[in-house]
This record gives sequence, C-alpha cells and structure tokens, in this order.
Amino acid sequence: MTAFSEKAAITLIVFHETLDTLHATLLLPAWNAPLKTKMRILLVEDEPDLALWLTRSLEKKGFAIEWSNDGLLAYRRLQVEEFDAVILDLGIPTMDGQTVLNRLRAEDNRSPILILTARDSLADRVDTLESGADDFLPKPFQIEELVARLNALIRRSRGKDKPRLACGSLHYDLSAKRFTLDNAALPVTPREGEVLRILVQRSGEPVNKAFILDRLTERDDEAINVEAIEVIIHRLRKKLQGSDVQISTLRGIGYCLEPLNAHGDP
Repeated sequence: MTAFSEKAAITLIVFHETLDTLHATLLLPAWNAPLKTKMRILLVEDEPDLALWLTRSLEKKGFAIEWSNDGLLAYRRLQVEEFDAVILDLGIPTMDGQTVLNRLRAEDNRSPILILTARDSLADRVDTLESGADDFLPKPFQIEELVARLNALIRRSRGKDKPRLACGSLHYDLSAKRFTLDNAALPVTPREGEVLRILVQRSGEPVNKAFILDRLTERDDEAINVEAIEVIIHRLRKKLQGSDVQISTLRGIGYCLEPLNAHGDP
C-alpha cells in the first residue's frame, strides 16, 4: 500500500468514526429497539415446489435461506460451513436425512437441526429425537409454527433464554437491548451493536467476516461489505480499549472477542 493510500484509508476511518460518534450520541435511545440480525438457515429438501415455498416464506420472515436438494452435498457443506439452524427432510437422495443427522452428531457437529418429514409415527419421532435432532415437525404444517420452532431452536442454541450475555465486564442485556462495560453504559451505533452482539454471543470463538456480514441487517441507505466490517471492528476496539476485553485478529481465520487476565493478556 502506498503512503497516499494509507493516509486516505486512515482519513476515511477517522471520518466514519466522527460521523458514527455523533450518530450514536443523537440516536442512543434507538438502541432500545430490537436488533434484527439475519439468521442463516440451510434447507435440505428435495421437493422443488415445497423448497421454493419454504424459501420465499421464510425469507419474508427475515431468514436467509440456502437450499440443498441432496443429502451428501448438504452434509459436506455442514462440515465446512456454519448455519444458525438446519431444516432437514429425512427422505432426500444420495444420503438420507437420518444418515446425515447420525454422521453430524457422531462428529460432534452441534448445528441446531429441525427435522421435516411425512413420517409421523411415535416411533419415528422418538428415534429421530434420540438420534440427535433438536426438533421434529411433521408434514403438512403451517409456516407460522415452523418459524416459531426455528426461533426457539436458535434462541436455545445461542443461550438467548438467558437474560444476559457477557464476556469479562462487557454485558449485553437482552431485555433492554443495551451493552454495559464495567457497569457503565457503552454507547454504540446500531451497526456497531449488531457486530458486537454477534461477537459476544460467540465470545472465545473465532468469527470470520463473512459470518458477520451474513447476519447484518440490510438497509437501503447503507452499503455494507467486508471493508465496512473492518472499519466497525476498528471502532469497537477503540471503545473497548483499556477494559478487560479485547477483539483479537486471528490471521486467516477471523476475529475473536475474549477477556483479558489481570496482566492484560488473553
């Protein structure tokens, strides 16, 4: 990078910091409003009409849906990608849903999995749940029930049934939708809040930029990309500076929110 481009980049970051500090000050009460982070769902269903209807219906409810009609391909994706939840049909080709479920759980893959199937006997439900499924919904079903079950599944998997999330002295109150740092309110913009909430939900774990980007709310008046994530992380680091938590960069992997010990080390 040339000296000119480095200077331009620093100037851009400072400009954004100034604007967002003003934005956070003026719009701080708006942080009480619930944050709507996109939930990324893998839909594994081989019936095209049903898959299309589910994709459209769930996207209208705010989910980001990725569809696979093949059990083996879905299994391979789940080995290398992370989703907030999986909707899995048992009667899929190449590798049936029960085998996909068994293999994932044998590998200690804890992705939340909701089973969709026409098999509705008590024995089928018991076998599926005991194999490691998190929930079971027989066909036919209403989309409202599926949405409610998905939301409950994701809440449980993320620990959202607890009223607070924390990393060191950084706390996020799920009811008030506010962050505190060392018992004092931490002023953040809505966009900073979305990113920080993703990090605190997975504190101690590496989170890459694409994972963060997939879960940010789309806004008509604001373009969001990987470079914008870097700027937001830069601003959050400044706001956490001097505290007992930090956002570390794991090169080639992503970011990690982690507490510091008494000596200031992770």
